Amino acid sequence: MPHTAVPRPAFPAHATTAVAARATSLSKVYGQGETQVVALDSVDVEFERARFTAIMGPSGSGKSTLMHCMAGLDSISTGSARIGDVELAALNDKQLTRLRRDKIGFIFQAFNLLPTLTALENITLPMDIAGRRPDREWVSRVVETVGLSGRLGHRPSQLSGGQQQRVAVARALAAQPEIIFADEPTGNLDSRSGAEVLGFLRESVQAMGQTVVMVTHDPVAAGYADRVIFLADGHIVDELRGPTADTVLDRMRMFDAKGRTS
Repeated sequence: MPHTAVPRPAFPAHATTAVAARATSLSKVYGQGETQVVALDSVDVEFERARFTAIMGPSGSGKSTLMHCMAGLDSISTGSARIGDVELAALNDKQLTRLRRDKIGFIFQAFNLLPTLTALENITLPMDIAGRRPDREWVSRVVETVGLSGRLGHRPSQLSGGQQQRVAVARALAAQPEIIFADEPTGNLDSRSGAEVLGFLRESVQAMGQTVVMVTHDPVAAGYADRVIFLADGHIVDELRGPTADTVLDRMRMFDAKGRTS
């Protein structure tokens, strides 16, 4: 049975879209000499503002490395990585920490919630650490969007896995970052909870104009995105707009077939 397509807003083909993040001739090399590994090889890619982009590829393709370099979690070897107009390589450690805190949201497989804090306290924690007053109206909108209104006083141990990941999603959204990077955000969730979290990410893009970049191996998860880029051996080898789980799976099978015949 074919998977149900995820509804998306229609954008005219001629519409221009601002760029939230950009890599230009980006390379990442680990090690030297015989132990050298080229994780990314002169990658050029743009991540459009207010769009949901999925990054896919086999293990070792460079997809997580690309996300980590773009998020300022890992340094680049050559080339350029920008968030908006800010060149990451030009920042010192303090400036990079401030950029990640103020401009970037993170969602990972591990929920990374503090067990002694309530859901609301976990959501506002990054802003509290930064000494910034949360925008209560925005936080309330985020909480409503992710369906946590009745759980704000609960601690993580009182929440299901899906609810904990929703808290992590709300925490990423609450600071109104320019871009959210999500690394396998449904990897530790059952299919129902995973679908809920992906739906919330989709809603944050459509209703809030958020920019989301997600690394995933799951065609169903990728089907929630506006666009999928495919990596292999450190190169971007393909791109798919308006994906569904079925079209993503078909494209992945095509890559597998090429790999077996090459």
